[in-house]
Amino acid sequence: MRTHGWSGTTPADDDEAIARILEAAKRRIDRSGKDFGISDVAKDVGVTRQTVYRYFPSTEALLFATSVSEVGPFLDSLTRHVRNINDPAEAVVEGIAHTLERLPHERYLGLLLTPGKASAFSAGVTSDMALSFGRSLLGRFAVDWHEAGFADGDLDGLVEFMLRIFQSLVIDPGRPPHQGPELRAFLHRWVAPAIATTPALADPQTTQRVPTRPAPRRSTRKSAARR
Repeated sequence: MRTHGWSGTTPADDDEAIARILEAAKRRIDRSGKDFGISDVAKDVGVTRQTVYRYFPSTEALLFATSVSEVGPFLDSLTRHVRNINDPAEAVVEGIAHTLERLPHERYLGLLLTPGKASAFSAGVTSDMALSFGRSLLGRFAVDWHEAGFADGDLDGLVEFMLRIFQSLVIDPGRPPHQGPELRAFLHRWVAPAIATTPALADPQTTQRVPTRPAPRRSTRKSAARR
């Protein structure tokens, strides 16, 4: 770990260095939202930009890490909200709906999930940042995914699917916006059927085909002439 700067107090290890950078970023977010950069955080911590880049390769990565460290209360509330939902399709529908409804009221969640210059969606829903957050959401559901037929690879695909649906509803909520019971009805109608089908059964490589009996061949020989 580099020891230059740090306002005269060198961190004991990398964990402390990261914690101080995240704390500085959090103060910036509290004051000005997304309107800050690596150089601003470096100045607050008392180090060079290169030192911050050693831990966080971009402003987006720093924002994501800071926001994730502060969305614990939301994830806890989500856990309580879906704790009695064991059905995969129902859990996904309610998880998307609840997150959409909480988005305007959650500062750090909004920074993570609102498309813009610095957010989990800035690099697309398939970025490592977005997928990591999606897996953390999925892990809060009271669903036994393996028991329901979802392998690890299926869960990665499910996270991407959820994020794509979520992103589209954030960018264009609908006219009028989908909300409340109508939002859930919409998700149940169009999203739930995609989740309800067990992936193992939907995989053409694992689906056994019933062999088709060939049609009887028609004889081309003419009947023997009558004697």
